[in-house]
Amino acid sequence: MIELARRKSFRARRESSWDRTGGNDDNRHVAPGETLVLADLAGPGAITHLWFTFGSRDPLFLRKVLLQVYWDDAATPAIQSPVGDFFNVGHAFTASHSCATFTTSARGQAQGGSMGMNAWLPMPFRSAARLEIVNQTDQDLCVYYYVDWRQEPVGEDLFYLHAQWKRENPPVGSPDPDGLNLTGANNYVLLDTVGEGHFVGCNFSIYNEAGGWWGEGDDMFFVDGQSFPPDLHGTGTEDYFAHAYGMQRHQGLYNGVSLWEPTAWAPPGYPAEWKGWFTCYRWHLLDPVPFTKSLVMSLEHGHANDRADDLSSVAYWYLNAPEHKSYSELPPPENRVQRCDREPYDLIY
Repeated sequence: MIELARRKSFRARRESSWDRTGGNDDNRHVAPGETLVLADLAGPGAITHLWFTFGSRDPLFLRKVLLQVYWDDAATPAIQSPVGDFFNVGHAFTASHSCATFTTSARGQAQGGSMGMNAWLPMPFRSAARLEIVNQTDQDLCVYYYVDWRQEPVGEDLFYLHAQWKRENPPVGSPDPDGLNLTGANNYVLLDTVGEGHFVGCNFSIYNEAGGWWGEGDDMFFVDGQSFPPDLHGTGTEDYFAHAYGMQRHQGLYNGVSLWEPTAWAPPGYPAEWKGWFTCYRWHLLDPVPFTKSLVMSLEHGHANDRADDLSSVAYWYLNAPEHKSYSELPPPENRVQRCDREPYDLIY
């Protein structure tokens, strides 16, 4: 905390949606299919805080609206994710949660409605930073936002933040017929990247399709081309997210559950709380995973990949380059989420 008192040499800057006419219409409107450039910054500098809130009539807009961030005039985005998932809440739900890197504040928990979203992961850049919102709904979107950044030199030892969303429903990997996993080949892969960098965290969203308990999958980090078994091999999904004997309604600085939406129905003999929509998170701020050539981070989907649930995730890592090899076009918006029966608490637009 002593650093808070130390003399600061940077210039604090902000891009926001404030009404340039002096009125109170402090938002931007994005038509269906259009892209809005929130900020086009000239470096060097570092983004230190993002705040967003949206209004849309589409209850699934948090999965259909994308955040894209480009560093230093790169051709592909380093950050590409549905906005809800980037801010650590999956399945197009609004929900309130707080952790070391993100907070969200919602009037209620449902697909659709309003939610304030904050991010505090540092995002250095050298020559430029461009942040975009892509409206892939068929409704008009209104956006309120802050992009807070520091204008200052950036050292060569500072890497670029990357974030990638993906979804598999069902997961691609097939179960081992003998109930064994001695390769990790069929795991759900959260991140497969090359270069030098360090993994700093992820969120993992699941909709329980198979019934029963979904958390028996081990985590595996294959660093710099390691063969099986990797140096970092875990014991179960809830163990990786630093819980035990199932997931609990806990939100900590570095681990927890940002979305807990169980359904009333469950198979006989199983708790109802195992069935439904969940988002878990784990931040490696105190224990990052460095790599010099490559990293593959994966989770088994059930023991030895014996489950077929709706899985999605965002991986966050720092890389020594403004682009990453694992960039790929996201699936179309209609293939990103399942609809929940519950209606939104409010529709602000």
